[in-house]
Amino acid sequence: MKIGSNTENVLGILHGGDYNPDQWLDCPEVLEEDVRLMKKARVNCVSLGIFAWSRLEPEEGRYELDWLENIIQRLYENGIYTILATPTGAMPHWLTDQYEEVRQVSENGVRNDAGKRHNYCPSSLVMREKTRQIDQKLAERFGRHPGVICWHISNEIANNGIDGACHCENCQQAFRVWLQQKYGTLEKLNKAWWTAFWSHTYTDWAQVKGPSARGENLLHGLNLDWKRFMSSQQLDFCKEEIRTVRSYSALPVTTNLMAFFRPLDYFQWAKVLDFVSWDCYPDWHSGADELDTAAEAAACHSLVRSLKRDNFLMMESTPSVVNWREKNRLKRPGMHELSSLQAVACGSDSVQYFQWRKSRGSSEKYHGAVVDHKYGENTRVFRDVARLGERLLQIAPKVLGTCNQARIAMIFDWENWWAVEDAYAVDNHIQYQRVFLEYFRPLWEMGVDVDIVDMDCELDSYSVVIAPLNYLYRKGYADSVQQYVEQGGCYVTTCWSGEVDDTDLVYLEKHPLEEVLGIAPEEMDVPDGYCENSLQYQGQTYQITGLCGLVHAKSAEVLAEYQHDFYAGYPALTRNIYGKGEAYYIASMNEMDFLRAFYQELLHKKDLECRLNVKFPMGVTVNERRANDQSLWFLQNFNRTAADVEFLSAYTNIETGEVLDGKVTMGAFECMILEEGIKS
Repeated sequence: MKIGSNTENVLGILHGGDYNPDQWLDCPEVLEEDVRLMKKARVNCVSLGIFAWSRLEPEEGRYELDWLENIIQRLYENGIYTILATPTGAMPHWLTDQYEEVRQVSENGVRNDAGKRHNYCPSSLVMREKTRQIDQKLAERFGRHPGVICWHISNEIANNGIDGACHCENCQQAFRVWLQQKYGTLEKLNKAWWTAFWSHTYTDWAQVKGPSARGENLLHGLNLDWKRFMSSQQLDFCKEEIRTVRSYSALPVTTNLMAFFRPLDYFQWAKVLDFVSWDCYPDWHSGADELDTAAEAAACHSLVRSLKRDNFLMMESTPSVVNWREKNRLKRPGMHELSSLQAVACGSDSVQYFQWRKSRGSSEKYHGAVVDHKYGENTRVFRDVARLGERLLQIAPKVLGTCNQARIAMIFDWENWWAVEDAYAVDNHIQYQRVFLEYFRPLWEMGVDVDIVDMDCELDSYSVVIAPLNYLYRKGYADSVQQYVEQGGCYVTTCWSGEVDDTDLVYLEKHPLEEVLGIAPEEMDVPDGYCENSLQYQGQTYQITGLCGLVHAKSAEVLAEYQHDFYAGYPALTRNIYGKGEAYYIASMNEMDFLRAFYQELLHKKDLECRLNVKFPMGVTVNERRANDQSLWFLQNFNRTAADVEFLSAYTNIETGEVLDGKVTMGAFECMILEEGIKS
């Protein structure tokens, strides 16, 4: 992945992480040791300046940049490149004290005090101007430095521990302007939001405010538009930062995303970034096995890769432990390498850490880092990182330039996420992301790469499109699906899909895809101890675990039926031929074994099974990176014990040169990187 004009000089996959020398400027011996240790760990890239605003501008208008230039230059002279951050993730006290409006106002109308991170109001003109000034100084000074390879805009934007939103009057007024641009008139807004309900019709734009517990929060159209607005407003602030650095520098820009982060619609954010990066912190060792965590991590990587349909950078991970969960477990031996290589397997061209050296004080002093408080290189974690650095250096010539080429897409849409969890319907505890991950996991188990796209995505390049719990349909989406299936695509969707339009108004008369699906949905139920149910598919009985849709088959073929209750005999799974393609409707939420059986048949039928000619047990999976019809397979064992795999043809381990054929035992948390055939 070429991320900057200077990266032709960067050899290998980027390896390093957040470096905060501003915490150690009074300890030159520490900074000297850092360079030695970075070289020993095969670090070739660090992120600088993320939380350094108070060091860069200790007083308003007084800039101190020499220390940063000295560090960038010294790193560069030692073969270590810099991803340079704009420092808006945390504000200095002089800014928050002198300019009250830069601080966020909470939902209850109280302005936040100074402190914490991500406490800025994205609508504040003062905040935007002070941000422009510091960004300009950084870009002028470092935008052409040969050691700087890209811009890191702010840090984990909107991650204030709540929803990233500001409810100040500046934001309220900006919201009204945004609504006026979208709807034009109050009459159209009232219609879109169905404000006649409870007599909440607006008669003046000044009456419109963002939702809050002490005011209006049951107008679903309002709730949805507020989330859209806040995501857009935070993005607009980010765009201003991008415009500033680009005025003085040709370097590409990114910001570190957080995968399934509910407040921000990352598909919109990806459009303004040159490449995507994200911060990866799976909750390893937290359950009976590692499989749920591994599948979720794979889904996160797949989402981030899919945002621009390109490789990405894993900007942060921990080499050991985090400190912000209720229980913070060390990575067991082998898990650091496996977790890192999983990211590479899914499309990352980097393994970066938070952070390089542990902080001595404050809230993250016990967060994992490459260099601990004591013993320097003589720790298990440092040895793990150095060993991985050597592996990344070795595999980079083969890996760089390859990418994942998924033939299956799954629809995950932020606007649908916001709407479905605000619906007040049959199940008020339904979690869209959890349902989505349930539909993703069996594909991950089968070693099949998946792109995760939103409803605006062009579908033509995919053989199968899966849209679980697709409650809200964006404008034009139904037409897009109809065209996709008509031209030969295979579309899979579920109950409680196509219920509302993009203003959260229920569709009347018929389902928007009724002809494509060949069914007519009527009612929804949810099983519990009183009304349990099951379905029969291919001679096997499977338990229903969630929503049950009662539908009538029109042109669709019924493949499975409910077994109990008054809707026994109703369709539970249907297939409809439409044009040159076909559409499946899964009417209920079912146990995982049903999805495994359904996917197995579907993938076999469509010739979409894993291309690695290996039989592997549960807990072992594979990702494929390709270039020029040549494949690299990352075979990963997420089991806590050894696992036997059967190679049905010969493959070569690119790191050892060993030819693998027949039965092979993989160690716990082992990852093998394979080429097909016998390589000399």
